[in-house]
Amino acid sequence: MQFKITIPVLITITFLLTSILKAQQIGTEIGDIAPEIELKNPDGKEITLSSLKGKIVVVDFWASWCIPCIKTNAILVKAYKKYKDKKFTNGQGFTILSVSLDRSKTNWVNAIKHDKLIWQNHVSSLKFWDCPVAGKYRIETIPFSVVIDGNGVIIARLNSLKDLDRLLSSYLKVN
Repeated sequence: MQFKITIPVLITITFLLTSILKAQQIGTEIGDIAPEIELKNPDGKEITLSSLKGKIVVVDFWASWCIPCIKTNAILVKAYKKYKDKKFTNGQGFTILSVSLDRSKTNWVNAIKHDKLIWQNHVSSLKFWDCPVAGKYRIETIPFSVVIDGNGVIIARLNSLKDLDRLLSSYLKVN
């Protein structure tokens, strides 16, 4: 028996393979698998984005010297308190990974304390705009946040956090 590949079959196979590859593509656009983040916390311990897999994660790019960032920290604190123990359709729990573009460890740590950023995942390279993660995520301005689902897929890129509560509530699991 001879199998003949027709144009429609070839198009279908190409579409399916492209869809499979696209679903596994690492990148910074909505629908992409988020690139890994590997930076140190204030105590020198390396924190990775992949260690947070399974949760909805807001990766928040900020700095202690950024006045708009300081203003949005209150929104993040409120969201963390509200959603940290919730179940989502695409993630179990919620957390924040704060990526600081600071140069000064003292200023960075003091801002974490002052703004009461109560989650545990604070990282920085202390290289200002030369932070490798900022380049990897194409960060051109701060504050800027990327929301990632429990599978590591980017579900939002946010210049503003004003719609964060609405976004997170739209993914809540209804019992």
